[in-house]
Parts: sequence; C-alpha cells; structure tokens
Amino acid sequence: MKAKNLKKKKASAQKGNIQNGKKRFSIENDPFFNDSKRRKRFGDDEDIESSDDDEEELYGSDDEGIRDKKEGKEEEQEEEETAAERRKRVAEAYLKRIRESARREEEERESEDERGREEREGMRDSVVANILQQEQMEESGRVRKAIASRIQKPTEGFRLLVKHRQSVTAVTLSEDDLKGFSSSKDGTIASWDVDSGKAEKYAWPTDEVLKSHGAKEPQGRAKKHSKHVLALAVSSDGRYLASGGLDRHIHLWDVRTRQHIKAFPGHKGPVSCLTFRQGSSELFSGSFDRSIKIWNVEDRAYVNTLFGHQSEVLSIDSLRKERVLTVGRDRTMHLWKVPEESQLIFRASATNLECCCFINNDEFLSGSDDGSIEHWNVLRKKPVHIVKNAHASLQSVGIEPRNGALSNGHMENGTLNPESRSSSALSWVSALTVCRNSDLAASGAGNGSVRLWAIENESKGIRPLFELPVAGFINSLIFSKSGQFLVAGVGQEPRLGRWGRIADVRNGVLVQPLKLS
Repeated sequence: MKAKNLKKKKASAQKGNIQNGKKRFSIENDPFFNDSKRRKRFGDDEDIESSDDDEEELYGSDDEGIRDKKEGKEEEQEEEETAAERRKRVAEAYLKRIRESARREEEERESEDERGREEREGMRDSVVANILQQEQMEESGRVRKAIASRIQKPTEGFRLLVKHRQSVTAVTLSEDDLKGFSSSKDGTIASWDVDSGKAEKYAWPTDEVLKSHGAKEPQGRAKKHSKHVLALAVSSDGRYLASGGLDRHIHLWDVRTRQHIKAFPGHKGPVSCLTFRQGSSELFSGSFDRSIKIWNVEDRAYVNTLFGHQSEVLSIDSLRKERVLTVGRDRTMHLWKVPEESQLIFRASATNLECCCFINNDEFLSGSDDGSIEHWNVLRKKPVHIVKNAHASLQSVGIEPRNGALSNGHMENGTLNPESRSSSALSWVSALTVCRNSDLAASGAGNGSVRLWAIENESKGIRPLFELPVAGFINSLIFSKSGQFLVAGVGQEPRLGRWGRIADVRNGVLVQPLKLS
C-alpha cells in the first residue's frame, strides 16, 4: 500500500509541475544529496555515510589543514630570513649599544654641567640669602650700617626747596625718598618732588564734609576747626598721610588724590606728634592731653589708648617692632611695649626733653631744652652718654670756641657759664633724626646750625662730624633712607609756640645733599 501511495504522490507531483509550466527537478541533481566528500570507502562492499560535523570533529576541516600548511611554510620562511639577517641584526644591535653608551656619557656631562649650574645657582642664592639676611638684621636693628665714616664734608649749604608763608612745623618723606610732605602753622599741607621741588597743596574740605568724615564740633571758645598743623606722618606703602594739630583731630588724607578721607576724634588736647609703625597701617598719636592713642587707618578705627605721662606729650617715634618712644614735659621718656601692655620710664636729670628718636630697638636719642643730646640704652635708666651744649647759643651764653673746634661738652671746647645763662629758646634741641639702621644722626635748634653726629659704641658715645649753617628754628629733620640728603623744616618761630622769633628767616623746606665716599 505504501508503495502505491508513493507512486501516486510522485505522479501527482510531476503532473502539477507540468501544469505549472516549470522544469522538472531531480533529487540526483541536488548537490546536497550528491556530495562525493560524504562517502568514504573502507572496502569493496560497504559505504559509510557521515555528516559534516562528524568529519570536522574527527579530522578537522579542509580549510584548517590548508591554513596549517601555509603557516608552517611562513614559519620556515621566517626562520630562513632570521638566519640570513643575523649579521645585520648583530650590527644594528652593536650600533645601538654604542649610541646608548654615547648618550649616557652625554647625559653624564650634562648632569655635571647641571650640577655645576646648580652649584653656581646655589652660590648666587646664598649671596641673595646673605643680602636678605643682612637687610633683615638692619631692619630689626641688630646691625648698624656704617655711613657716618663715609660722609664727606659738604661743600654746598642747604638750598631752599619749598616756600611756606608761616613757620614749617613738620616734614616727612615717602618710603622711596622721591616725594616729600610739609606742613606749616597757617594750615598749609604740601606734597613736593624731592628733585624738582614742584609742590602741590592739599585742599581742606568744608566743615560739612569734615563732619561727614567723622569730625566733631569745635570745643571750647573755638567756633570753627583750626587748620593749624603740628605733625605729619606718611604710611610705609605711601597711600595715607596723617596730620594733626590744634583742632584735636587726626586727619587722614589720600596721597594719590590729595583728598580728605577721615577725621579721627578722641584727643582732648592738640595733637602734637604722629608716627606710623614701619610696614603697617598702625598709627600712633601723641597729644597735650598726656595720652598716646593707637589707630588702624586701613580699617578707619580706633584701637587703644596708652596712659603714663604726667604732662604734655611732645615727640613720638616708632620702628618696625611694636614699640613706641615718647617724651613729654614731665622730664620723662617712655618706651611702650604695645603687645605686652607695659612701659619703661627713663628720667632726665634736670632738664625738659623736647624730642626723641630711635637708633634701633634697644638704643635711642633725646634732645633737651638746655642744648644737650642724650644717648640712651634700654638696659639703663640713665643716659649712657650726654653731649652737653650741643646747640649752645654762643652769643647768649658766652661760649668762645677755641681753634675752630666744635662744642661737644668738653672743657677745652668751652662750657656754660651759669651766671650768663639766658632764657632764650635758641639753644633748645628741637629736632632729632637718625638715618634708618645706620650710625648717622642729625640735630637742629634755633642757634643757626644743623649738626651731624656719628653714633659709636657706649664707651665712645656720640662723635661730632660737621656743622651746617642754617638760619631759623629747625622744627623738623629727616634723612633719606640712603643717607644721600637731609631735609629740614625751618621757621621764624618754634614749632609749639611763639616764645622766640627770628624775623629775617625764610619759612620753608631746605635740602642738604650729602656725598658718601
């Protein structure tokens, strides 16, 4: 039955193909059923059929065999090329070793040069470090520059740089010594160029502007703010100028625009002296109310008040360290240690101290109303050296110098006659200054001269150098930082009063050039 059904199906299939007009398809022509690779003969009588997967598992595919043969041939060719090029490779390797050794030698030479360069740079850095250390020691006052021995005797006298209508009360210099500032009793504040002398005045604001800047109403019988200026100070960065006077206020000015910035009230008496601490915005003020006040100009704020003087504070000075030196009419000099909130008191013997200045953090000078200069040390409460009659008025006290010698307190150069003592203020030492971190000092009075001094050790004291003639009251002195010139503020009257007057004197700022050998 099965055979009959199979024949019927074949016949119907052939009939359908003929009817569809298609070509007859035979199984014998299909390559799938007629693959010679699928039959492997193991004998004459039987054939074993296998699938492709079985053959590949047992023997691997023909493609793999061909690929293995090719790889084997390539390996043989590579082996043959390596053997042929062995000499070339050995030569290249040898050249490479030579080049490597040459490069190492060059690197060693470069490293030696680098070490030499580093040594030279190290030596240069050590020199720079020594210079910085020297400057730091000089700034701190531990080392003193020897300038006094190099000063040559001036051949030219003081020359007038800036004129003022009334007596000059204060002069100061900027940190770079290029610009100067001066004030007078008529309220004029001027800034001027040190080389050319070209001056520009500061304009005082109106009372309304002063009130808006913090000024209080005038006290006592005064009906308006006095513009009488007694003191000036400029900050180390050159941004701020501070002035003080009879109106009991401290006025802060912008140096660049010359405009008024702030008015600090607080003192109950005239502001007689001002100083900025070096390298900071800290301002110290002394007043006739016997107090010293501390201000921060950057913050426009009051900081603290120092009490200790029993009379008017006349002069003040400070360095980089937080220490302040003041003198008053109570015949005392105070060294204030601000962080410790303590003070050291130095008492003069029988004279009033008029001015003071630091030599370094441990030494300082003072000038008295009897014409003497005192040299002090922080370790002693009495002067270690006194120069008597440093600015004695020869006409009034009858001193006759011998052989042109300078008066320095010794008997052979002349001494005071007590019976001929005069009440004149011409011999009062009204101004003192020290060239920063050096052994050069200068003093001034109303006796017609400014004197230069060499500050030596304690055993030798202070040695006179030169006497420079100047007519008038020397109310202020300041050296340039390099010691190449000296600036003096001169007036017909003393800074703090009118107990003397020299009518034929020009009020102004004078400059004395100094030559160093």
